[in-house]
Amino acid sequence: MSSESINRRPDLIISTGTEVVTRAVAGEHPSGSVGVVTTPPADATHSYQIRLVGGAKVSLRREDFAILKHFQRHGIDEPGAVLAEYDLYDGVIYRCVVGSRAYGLDGDESDIDRRGIYLPPADLQWSLYGVPEQIENKETDEVYWELRKFLILALKANPNILECLYTPIVEMATPLALELLDIREAFLSKLVYQTYNGYVISQFKKLEQDLRTHGEIRWKHAMHLIRLLLSGITALRECYVPVSVEEYRDRLLAIRCGEVPWEKIDAWRLELHMQLNDAYEKTPLPDRPDYVRANAFLIEARKMRAMENR
Repeated sequence: MSSESINRRPDLIISTGTEVVTRAVAGEHPSGSVGVVTTPPADATHSYQIRLVGGAKVSLRREDFAILKHFQRHGIDEPGAVLAEYDLYDGVIYRCVVGSRAYGLDGDESDIDRRGIYLPPADLQWSLYGVPEQIENKETDEVYWELRKFLILALKANPNILECLYTPIVEMATPLALELLDIREAFLSKLVYQTYNGYVISQFKKLEQDLRTHGEIRWKHAMHLIRLLLSGITALRECYVPVSVEEYRDRLLAIRCGEVPWEKIDAWRLELHMQLNDAYEKTPLPDRPDYVRANAFLIEARKMRAMENR
Protein backbone atom coordinates (compact mmCIF):
# COMPACT_ATOMS: atom_id res chain seq x y z
CA MET A 1 0.00 0.00 0.00
CA SER A 2 1.44 3.39 -0.97
CA SER A 3 1.96 6.16 1.57
CA GLU A 4 -0.65 8.19 -0.31
CA SER A 5 -3.26 5.45 0.12
CA ILE A 6 -2.42 5.11 3.80
CA ASN A 7 -2.87 8.85 4.35
CA ARG A 8 -6.38 8.64 2.93
CA ARG A 9 -7.56 5.95 5.30
CA PRO A 10 -10.04 7.42 7.79
CA ASP A 11 -8.98 5.03 10.56
CA LEU A 12 -5.42 6.42 10.69
CA ILE A 13 -4.54 9.54 12.67
CA ILE A 14 -3.35 12.60 10.74
CA SER A 15 -0.20 14.01 12.32
CA THR A 16 0.47 17.44 13.78
CA GLY A 17 1.50 19.97 11.17
CA THR A 18 -0.48 18.42 8.30
CA GLU A 19 -2.07 21.09 6.10
CA VAL A 20 -5.76 20.53 5.54
CA VAL A 21 -8.77 22.11 3.84
CA THR A 22 -12.22 22.06 5.46
CA ARG A 23 -15.17 20.28 3.86
CA ALA A 24 -17.74 21.67 6.27
CA VAL A 25 -18.57 25.06 7.71
CA ALA A 26 -16.59 25.57 10.91
CA GLY A 27 -18.22 28.24 13.03
CA GLU A 28 -17.97 31.47 11.03
CA HIS A 29 -15.53 29.93 8.60
CA PRO A 30 -16.78 28.52 5.27
CA SER A 31 -15.93 25.15 3.80
CA GLY A 32 -12.74 25.34 1.77
CA SER A 33 -10.81 27.12 4.52
CA VAL A 34 -7.15 26.13 4.79
CA GLY A 35 -5.49 25.28 8.08
CA VAL A 36 -3.03 23.05 9.87
CA VAL A 37 -3.51 20.26 12.42
CA THR A 38 -2.29 21.40 15.82
CA THR A 39 -3.57 18.57 18.01
CA PRO A 40 -4.62 15.19 16.63
CA PRO A 41 -7.05 13.05 18.67
CA ALA A 42 -6.13 9.93 20.55
CA ASP A 43 -8.21 7.83 18.17
CA ALA A 44 -10.17 8.18 14.92
CA THR A 45 -13.53 8.67 16.64
CA HIS A 46 -12.69 12.09 18.13
CA SER A 47 -12.09 15.57 16.73
CA TYR A 48 -8.93 17.29 15.54
CA GLN A 49 -7.83 20.73 16.70
CA ILE A 50 -7.02 22.81 13.65
CA ARG A 51 -5.63 26.35 13.31
CA LEU A 52 -6.98 28.10 10.22
CA VAL A 53 -5.15 30.71 8.21
CA GLY A 54 -5.66 33.94 10.18
CA GLY A 55 -5.25 32.23 13.52
CA ALA A 56 -8.76 30.97 14.27
CA LYS A 57 -8.93 27.58 16.01
CA VAL A 58 -11.62 25.03 15.19
CA SER A 59 -12.46 21.48 16.19
CA LEU A 60 -13.30 19.15 13.28
CA ARG A 61 -13.96 15.45 12.84
CA ARG A 62 -11.94 13.57 10.22
CA GLU A 63 -14.77 13.48 7.67
CA ASP A 64 -15.01 17.30 7.83
CA PHE A 65 -11.65 18.03 6.25
CA ALA A 66 -9.31 16.79 3.52
CA ILE A 67 -5.54 16.70 3.37
CA LEU A 68 -4.59 19.79 1.38
CA LYS A 69 -2.03 18.15 -0.92
CA HIS A 70 -4.58 15.50 -1.96
CA PHE A 71 -7.23 18.16 -2.51
CA GLN A 72 -4.89 20.25 -4.65
CA ARG A 73 -3.59 17.30 -6.62
CA HIS A 74 -6.91 15.77 -7.51
CA GLY A 75 -9.47 18.55 -7.22
CA ILE A 76 -12.83 17.54 -8.62
CA ASP A 77 -11.34 15.62 -11.53
CA GLU A 78 -10.74 12.50 -9.45
CA PRO A 79 -13.63 12.05 -7.01
CA GLY A 80 -12.27 8.65 -6.05
CA ALA A 81 -9.56 10.42 -4.08
CA VAL A 82 -12.21 12.17 -2.02
CA LEU A 83 -14.39 9.09 -1.62
CA ALA A 84 -11.36 7.18 -0.39
CA GLU A 85 -11.40 9.33 2.72
CA TYR A 86 -14.89 8.08 3.60
CA ASP A 87 -15.86 4.59 4.63
CA LEU A 88 -19.15 4.42 2.76
CA TYR A 89 -19.90 1.08 4.38
CA ASP A 90 -20.48 3.04 7.61
CA GLY A 91 -23.62 4.32 5.87
CA VAL A 92 -25.14 0.89 5.37
CA ILE A 93 -28.67 0.96 6.79
CA TYR A 94 -29.90 -2.41 5.54
CA ARG A 95 -28.20 -5.74 4.91
CA CYS A 96 -29.97 -8.90 3.85
CA VAL A 97 -29.24 -12.27 2.27
CA VAL A 98 -30.61 -13.15 -1.16
CA GLY A 99 -29.67 -15.83 -3.66
CA SER A 100 -29.85 -19.57 -3.13
CA ARG A 101 -29.93 -19.40 0.67
CA ALA A 102 -32.95 -17.10 0.64
CA TYR A 103 -34.62 -19.12 -2.14
CA GLY A 104 -34.27 -22.36 -0.19
CA LEU A 105 -32.14 -23.79 -3.00
CA ASP A 106 -28.79 -23.79 -1.20
CA GLY A 107 -26.39 -26.63 -0.68
CA ASP A 108 -23.35 -27.18 1.52
CA GLU A 109 -21.11 -25.15 -0.78
CA SER A 110 -23.51 -22.30 -1.56
CA ASP A 111 -22.18 -18.76 -1.21
CA ILE A 112 -23.85 -16.13 0.94
CA ASP A 113 -25.07 -13.28 -1.27
CA ARG A 114 -25.51 -10.12 0.78
CA ARG A 115 -27.31 -7.08 -0.59
CA GLY A 116 -28.58 -3.86 0.92
CA ILE A 117 -28.79 -0.10 1.05
CA TYR A 118 -26.42 2.64 2.13
CA LEU A 119 -27.17 6.26 2.94
CA PRO A 120 -24.08 8.48 2.49
CA PRO A 121 -23.21 11.55 4.58
CA ALA A 122 -25.23 14.57 3.50
CA ASP A 123 -22.20 16.78 2.82
CA LEU A 124 -20.79 14.18 0.46
CA GLN A 125 -24.16 13.64 -1.22
CA TRP A 126 -24.46 17.39 -1.87
CA SER A 127 -20.84 17.92 -2.89
CA LEU A 128 -19.36 18.26 -6.35
CA TYR A 129 -18.00 14.74 -6.02
CA GLY A 130 -21.31 12.98 -5.53
CA VAL A 131 -21.54 9.38 -4.42
CA PRO A 132 -21.48 6.03 -6.27
CA GLU A 133 -24.84 4.47 -7.05
CA GLN A 134 -23.59 1.25 -5.53
CA ILE A 135 -20.66 -0.04 -3.54
CA GLU A 136 -19.54 -3.64 -3.61
CA ASN A 137 -17.05 -6.05 -2.18
CA LYS A 138 -16.48 -8.89 -4.63
CA GLU A 139 -14.48 -10.92 -2.13
CA THR A 140 -17.43 -11.15 0.26
CA ASP A 141 -20.12 -10.95 -2.45
CA GLU A 142 -21.73 -7.84 -0.98
CA VAL A 143 -23.52 -5.09 -2.91
CA TYR A 144 -25.17 -2.01 -1.44
CA TRP A 145 -27.18 0.48 -3.48
CA GLU A 146 -27.36 4.16 -2.60
CA LEU A 147 -30.86 4.79 -1.25
CA ARG A 148 -32.18 6.83 -4.19
CA LYS A 149 -30.91 4.28 -6.71
CA PHE A 150 -32.45 1.45 -4.70
CA LEU A 151 -35.84 3.17 -4.60
CA ILE A 152 -35.80 3.91 -8.33
CA LEU A 153 -35.03 0.28 -9.16
CA ALA A 154 -37.74 -0.90 -6.76
CA LEU A 155 -40.27 1.39 -8.43
CA LYS A 156 -39.33 -0.20 -11.76
CA ALA A 157 -40.10 -3.64 -10.28
CA ASN A 158 -36.50 -4.81 -10.59
CA PRO A 159 -36.67 -8.44 -9.34
CA ASN A 160 -33.34 -8.31 -7.51
CA ILE A 161 -34.37 -5.20 -5.60
CA LEU A 162 -37.86 -6.44 -4.74
CA GLU A 163 -36.31 -9.63 -3.38
CA CYS A 164 -34.20 -7.50 -1.04
CA LEU A 165 -37.39 -6.00 0.37
CA TYR A 166 -39.07 -9.39 0.84
CA THR A 167 -36.23 -11.77 1.71
CA PRO A 168 -36.81 -13.78 4.91
CA ILE A 169 -33.15 -13.32 5.90
CA VAL A 170 -32.45 -9.82 7.20
CA GLU A 171 -29.13 -9.44 9.00
CA MET A 172 -29.27 -5.73 9.84
CA ALA A 173 -31.89 -3.00 9.56
CA THR A 174 -31.74 0.44 11.11
CA PRO A 175 -35.00 2.10 12.24
CA LEU A 176 -35.03 3.95 8.92
CA ALA A 177 -34.72 0.68 6.99
CA LEU A 178 -37.53 -0.81 9.04
CA GLU A 179 -39.71 2.13 7.98
CA LEU A 180 -38.93 1.26 4.38
CA LEU A 181 -39.88 -2.38 4.93
CA ASP A 182 -43.15 -1.20 6.43
CA ILE A 183 -44.07 0.51 3.13
CA ARG A 184 -42.63 -2.09 0.74
CA GLU A 185 -46.06 -2.77 -0.79
CA ALA A 186 -45.85 0.77 -2.24
CA PHE A 187 -43.33 -0.57 -4.78
CA LEU A 188 -45.56 -3.33 -6.14
CA SER A 189 -47.63 -2.67 -9.25
CA LYS A 190 -48.60 -4.22 -12.56
CA LEU A 191 -45.08 -3.37 -13.73
CA VAL A 192 -44.13 -6.70 -12.13
CA TYR A 193 -45.78 -8.38 -15.11
CA GLN A 194 -43.89 -6.41 -17.75
CA THR A 195 -40.56 -6.72 -15.98
CA TYR A 196 -40.70 -10.40 -15.06
CA ASN A 197 -42.47 -11.61 -18.21
CA GLY A 198 -40.35 -9.60 -20.63
CA TYR A 199 -37.08 -10.66 -19.05
CA VAL A 200 -37.95 -14.37 -19.01
CA ILE A 201 -39.11 -14.36 -22.65
CA SER A 202 -35.94 -12.63 -23.85
CA GLN A 203 -33.68 -14.93 -21.83
CA PHE A 204 -35.41 -18.11 -22.98
CA LYS A 205 -34.85 -17.03 -26.58
CA LYS A 206 -31.14 -16.78 -25.81
CA LEU A 207 -31.18 -20.21 -24.17
CA GLU A 208 -32.85 -21.69 -27.24
CA GLN A 209 -30.19 -20.08 -29.41
CA ASP A 210 -27.46 -21.58 -27.21
CA LEU A 211 -29.11 -24.98 -27.51
CA ARG A 212 -29.19 -24.78 -31.31
CA THR A 213 -25.67 -23.42 -31.57
CA HIS A 214 -23.82 -25.31 -28.84
CA GLY A 215 -26.15 -28.14 -27.94
CA GLU A 216 -26.02 -27.03 -24.30
CA ILE A 217 -27.57 -24.36 -22.09
CA ARG A 218 -26.88 -22.77 -18.74
CA TRP A 219 -29.08 -24.97 -16.60
CA LYS A 220 -28.75 -22.78 -13.52
CA HIS A 221 -29.98 -19.79 -15.51
CA ALA A 222 -32.95 -21.79 -16.80
CA MET A 223 -33.81 -22.74 -13.22
CA HIS A 224 -33.80 -19.12 -12.08
CA LEU A 225 -36.00 -18.06 -14.99
CA ILE A 226 -38.61 -20.61 -13.93
CA ARG A 227 -38.23 -19.42 -10.34
CA LEU A 228 -38.80 -15.84 -11.49
CA LEU A 229 -42.06 -16.78 -13.19
CA LEU A 230 -43.24 -18.55 -10.03
CA SER A 231 -42.40 -15.44 -8.02
CA GLY A 232 -44.15 -13.11 -10.46
CA ILE A 233 -47.36 -15.14 -10.41
CA THR A 234 -47.60 -14.97 -6.63
CA ALA A 235 -46.68 -11.27 -6.57
CA LEU A 236 -49.56 -10.45 -8.92
CA ARG A 237 -52.05 -12.73 -7.18
CA GLU A 238 -51.20 -12.11 -3.53
CA CYS A 239 -49.43 -8.71 -3.55
CA TYR A 240 -46.14 -9.82 -2.04
CA VAL A 241 -42.91 -11.21 -3.48
CA PRO A 242 -42.24 -14.82 -2.43
CA VAL A 243 -38.48 -15.19 -2.20
CA SER A 244 -38.39 -18.72 -0.81
CA VAL A 245 -39.45 -21.41 -3.30
CA GLU A 246 -38.77 -24.46 -1.15
CA GLU A 247 -42.00 -26.14 -2.25
CA TYR A 248 -40.50 -26.37 -5.76
CA ARG A 249 -37.00 -27.17 -4.54
CA ASP A 250 -36.71 -30.69 -6.00
CA ARG A 251 -38.03 -29.72 -9.44
CA LEU A 252 -35.87 -26.61 -9.64
CA LEU A 253 -32.70 -28.34 -8.48
CA ALA A 254 -33.30 -31.07 -11.04
CA ILE A 255 -33.28 -28.39 -13.73
CA ARG A 256 -30.09 -26.88 -12.34
CA CYS A 257 -28.40 -30.28 -12.42
CA GLY A 258 -29.38 -30.80 -16.07
CA GLU A 259 -31.63 -33.75 -15.22
CA VAL A 260 -34.74 -32.37 -16.93
CA PRO A 261 -35.07 -32.48 -20.74
CA TRP A 262 -35.30 -29.09 -22.40
CA GLU A 263 -38.74 -29.90 -23.78
CA LYS A 264 -40.15 -30.38 -20.27
CA ILE A 265 -38.53 -27.18 -19.03
CA ASP A 266 -39.99 -25.22 -21.92
CA ALA A 267 -43.41 -26.78 -21.41
CA TRP A 268 -43.39 -25.76 -17.74
CA ARG A 269 -42.27 -22.30 -18.76
CA LEU A 270 -45.16 -21.91 -21.22
CA GLU A 271 -47.62 -23.13 -18.60
CA LEU A 272 -46.29 -20.57 -16.13
CA HIS A 273 -46.57 -17.81 -18.74
CA MET A 274 -50.27 -18.63 -19.07
CA GLN A 275 -50.67 -18.46 -15.29
CA LEU A 276 -48.78 -15.17 -15.23
CA ASN A 277 -51.09 -13.74 -17.91
CA ASP A 278 -54.14 -14.83 -15.92
CA ALA A 279 -52.71 -13.36 -12.70
CA TYR A 280 -52.09 -10.09 -14.51
CA GLU A 281 -55.69 -9.89 -15.70
CA LYS A 282 -57.01 -10.42 -12.17
CA THR A 283 -54.39 -8.71 -10.03
CA PRO A 284 -55.47 -6.17 -7.42
CA LEU A 285 -52.16 -4.36 -7.81
CA PRO A 286 -52.29 -0.77 -9.15
CA ASP A 287 -51.10 0.16 -12.63
CA ARG A 288 -48.13 2.01 -11.19
CA PRO A 289 -46.29 2.01 -7.85
CA ASP A 290 -46.76 4.73 -5.25
CA TYR A 291 -44.20 7.29 -6.44
CA VAL A 292 -45.44 9.92 -3.99
CA ARG A 293 -44.93 7.68 -0.97
CA ALA A 294 -41.49 6.59 -2.14
CA ASN A 295 -40.44 10.17 -2.78
CA ALA A 296 -41.67 11.30 0.64
CA PHE A 297 -39.64 8.53 2.27
CA LEU A 298 -36.48 9.56 0.39
CA ILE A 299 -36.85 13.23 1.33
CA GLU A 300 -37.34 12.40 5.01
CA ALA A 301 -34.32 10.10 4.91
CA ARG A 302 -32.20 12.87 3.38
CA LYS A 303 -33.38 15.35 6.03
CA MET A 304 -32.53 12.92 8.78
CA ARG A 305 -29.02 12.36 7.39
CA ALA A 306 -28.50 16.11 7.10
CA MET A 307 -29.47 16.61 10.75
CA GLU A 308 -26.88 14.02 11.77
CA ASN A 309 -24.15 16.18 10.18
CA ARG A 310 -24.99 19.23 12.33
